[in-house]
Amino acid sequence: MTTDPLVIFTPSGKRGRFPVGTPVLTAARQLGVDLDSVCGGRGICSKCQITPSYGEFPKHGVHVADDALSEWNAVEERYDRVRGLTKGRRLGCQATVQSDIVIDVPAESQVHRQVVRKAATQRDIVMDPATKLYYVEVQEPDMHEPSGDLERLCKALKDQWQIEGVAAPLSVMRKLQPVLRKGGWKATVALHKDHHSKDHTLVDIYPGFDETPVYGLAIDLGSTTVAAHLCDLRTGLVAASAGIMNPQIRFGEDLMSRVSYAMMNKGGDQEMTRAVREAIDQLTKDIALEADIDPARILEAVFVCNPVMHHLLIGLDPVELGQAPFALATSDAMSLTSTELGLGAMNAAAQIYILPCIAGHVGADCAAVALSEEPGKSEDLVLIVDVGTNAELLLGNKTRVLACSSPTGPAFEGAQISSGQRAAPGAIERIEIDPVTKEPRFRVIGSDLWSDDEGFAEATKGTGISGICGSGIIEAVAEMRMAGILDASGLIGSAEMTGTPRCEARGRTHEYVIYDGIANGGPRITVTQGDIRAIQLAKSALYAGARLLMDEMNVETVDRVVLAGAFGAHISAKHAMVLGMIPDVPLEKVQSAGNAAGTGARIALSNIGARSDIEQIVHQITKVETAIEPKFQEHFVNANAIPHATDTFPNLSGIVTLPVVDYNQKNQGDGGGGRRRRRG
Repeated sequence: MTTDPLVIFTPSGKRGRFPVGTPVLTAARQLGVDLDSVCGGRGICSKCQITPSYGEFPKHGVHVADDALSEWNAVEERYDRVRGLTKGRRLGCQATVQSDIVIDVPAESQVHRQVVRKAATQRDIVMDPATKLYYVEVQEPDMHEPSGDLERLCKALKDQWQIEGVAAPLSVMRKLQPVLRKGGWKATVALHKDHHSKDHTLVDIYPGFDETPVYGLAIDLGSTTVAAHLCDLRTGLVAASAGIMNPQIRFGEDLMSRVSYAMMNKGGDQEMTRAVREAIDQLTKDIALEADIDPARILEAVFVCNPVMHHLLIGLDPVELGQAPFALATSDAMSLTSTELGLGAMNAAAQIYILPCIAGHVGADCAAVALSEEPGKSEDLVLIVDVGTNAELLLGNKTRVLACSSPTGPAFEGAQISSGQRAAPGAIERIEIDPVTKEPRFRVIGSDLWSDDEGFAEATKGTGISGICGSGIIEAVAEMRMAGILDASGLIGSAEMTGTPRCEARGRTHEYVIYDGIANGGPRITVTQGDIRAIQLAKSALYAGARLLMDEMNVETVDRVVLAGAFGAHISAKHAMVLGMIPDVPLEKVQSAGNAAGTGARIALSNIGARSDIEQIVHQITKVETAIEPKFQEHFVNANAIPHATDTFPNLSGIVTLPVVDYNQKNQGDGGGGRRRRRG
């Protein structure tokens, strides 16, 4: 029997098999993939643009042939000729499935646009930027004293500002003479100072006295999202923040999948580098448009990223990061230019600074968190958890700081979840389940009302109820455990066992129905046994990493926990602890740090001394390698239970009483609370 082709959509992770000849748009609609279309599939609106990917995808277990989609047809050719299609894009209504295919739905093709929840955190920063403006009056050329315009500009900087050692890139040299003459030999220059020396680079020059602000970008380049803050380089104020999905997700949702793609597809690393640089350029244009500034006024950028993203950003093959001893090409900070990185949307001479990495799997993003949160200055023992597709953890105080990374995967971001989606209007982000009736109530992104509040239906008419995002699935699993729908091992009970018809059979397991909108043309949103397993794997990896750091520090408890990243701002400490994501501490000792990596990037952008500080700090942090630690597996297995198989969680027990239920499949015939009854 011939098996129909497998169609896998990213970033949602939804997949299904469809007959040869099925239009991509049809497959997307049947799977509930968020792909826009308003013209009825006639190839007019261009809303359904998709990006197919080809090659080996070991994560998905597929090989995508070059002819996995139908060839371009006349409709696509006409559209490309008249309006233009981005290279590599197809129209989902016209391209048909021919064999196994991996398809990315870009942000602009999604009805419910991604909300990248990494807003700038309020922070007082001492301003001493590397790039500053200087007004100079330059001596006019004189036939009796022959010298170049650049030399006389440098002399003016030395005489008027005591600045020496100025170099000018070719892009600035080209505009030097016309600008000086236009300004009547008066000019404002933007100089970038190297923090390792007294040398300066002439980044740009403006005629006369120019007090228009110049800007820098603090960019948190994550595996799943790319977030940027546009900062005024004089004041440090954030003029705008923006974020986009990392387009590399179509090559693999987690870092090792991307390393595998590079290993198994010749030129795959270059393909991923090109994709992320194009995304950064688009993000630069978007954020400049939002702030109503000329992108050429963006004179500097600071990047923080994990090691794999670090290598792919600068154009290095990440293959060595996929195998022990996980060697980086370089762990030092890097100073480059936008031209060297192939970034064309900002100033042509913009200076780029990439924070140092700590070790093979602990990157510049973790260094930025250390710069922002300063665990090495803490009197008490603090655990800092930056949750993402790859989680970074720091544990320390004034005596010692440890770091590790843990491969949590994309489940916390809503990926690989049956009803999961990225954070977007219409996605369930908060949920409560009544422990008696087992009935849920929830909130969706875009509305402050709960689902049982008056006016909820009207308030969500525009967005609908479309799925469940990462914060929603985490709260859902914790609430199911507190309501007795889920046992400690992670099994969902049957309707008979749990006392609610919302627990429905799904094959040999069960699922819990949160919302059923099928009658009104909406989706059916459930939490399946597979979803529970995905969350268990993610949270077990996170907790096991924390336990390894605690072992190394020879402690059984920590004094406080800091949750960094978008996760920290949108999940309650109670739900995180019920799930067993973080060690047991008093709830008031769990704090949110917002986007700490982004804050660290802003600090490095705004203060040149901070760059020297972090370059020293990373050498004082001890790296713990989870991949080779023998106790990691033991900690991982124990952490599979919800909240934990062996750790007692006394602080949690003081505020939450978790039901004692057992839904082991062998016991599901007892008709009651899930425990086997003895026959007498």
